[in-house]
Amino acid sequence: MARPCLLPFLLAAAALLIAWAPGGALAKSKLAKKSDDIVNGPLLTEKLKANRTLIVGPDEEFKTVQSAIDAVPAGNTEWTIVHLRSGVHRHASHASGKVVIPKNKPFIFVRGNGKGRTSISHESASADNAESAAFTVNADNVVVFGVSFRNSARAGLVNNQEIRSVSAMVAGDKVAFYHCAFYSPHHTLFDSAGRHYYESCYIQGNIDFIFGGGQSIFQCPEIFVKPDRRTEILGSITAQDRMTDNDNSGFVFLKGKVYGVGEVYLGRVTAPDSRVLFADTYLSKTINPAGWTSIGYTGSTEKVMLAEFNCTGPGSDLAKRVPWSQRFTMNEASKYLTIDFINGNEWLPAYYY
Repeated sequence: MARPCLLPFLLAAAALLIAWAPGGALAKSKLAKKSDDIVNGPLLTEKLKANRTLIVGPDEEFKTVQSAIDAVPAGNTEWTIVHLRSGVHRHASHASGKVVIPKNKPFIFVRGNGKGRTSISHESASADNAESAAFTVNADNVVVFGVSFRNSARAGLVNNQEIRSVSAMVAGDKVAFYHCAFYSPHHTLFDSAGRHYYESCYIQGNIDFIFGGGQSIFQCPEIFVKPDRRTEILGSITAQDRMTDNDNSGFVFLKGKVYGVGEVYLGRVTAPDSRVLFADTYLSKTINPAGWTSIGYTGSTEKVMLAEFNCTGPGSDLAKRVPWSQRFTMNEASKYLTIDFINGNEWLPAYYY
């Protein structure tokens, strides 16, 4: 009797083992959830095809980040790299100490060596959000990779409830941050206006610490809640300023995690059509059971869209959510779950789902 041929079975078994092995196709499809597998500095450099690089460091031609940005010509039309050497970039010698990319200098790629190695730091506190920002992007078409932005305002400066200490203000259109970090006691990220993409970024704060009228996707964010000593009022992660039905703005958080110390709301209503969605996000017990708040807002909540979809963790229990918040179905959430929400296919150098 002829023996059955085992070769096809052995080949099939070998193929399956290879696929499931580290680096195999199935392993990648199952495990590659973080963009650092595929989005990095060299990839962005290749995609943007920059022809000029300005290097910033103590031993380089440009000693400060601002001096390199100042060297980019007004009306710039070709991608220019401003490469920051590792270390903390402070600008005490600059008139204001802040870093600003002005509106007339688009197509700048600010490239660091990683958010744990390269940082821009400035101490600034003001009653005006824009005035307090340590880093400001007013230009369109800006990409940032591997940089931490820190407003190092001392605790004594921010104990006043009217004082802001913004880490970064983003007011240009088509602006993307990859593997960056934003640090401030509160009011951390002023996502002011325009279409923005934040990929695998770390953001910490307490009071309305991601706020503004931007149209933005936060892909795989890590959001850390800090305790606030100024007030008994619980803080909020978001305060989104969408004013009308015709406004395209809104904040979408995808596949991230929220954790920290103390307790916050996912968001606070600040405008008639505030729009925020947390989807596929891990929510720790730092989230107040009510989920959302309208404290300080006297208008109607009838048209706000403060919603959750498919979130997990102890803070995702919907049983005690405020009645005007929303729990989305897949059909309702689907139009917010891809870069189509920010027309990313038209301008993002790299992205993933």
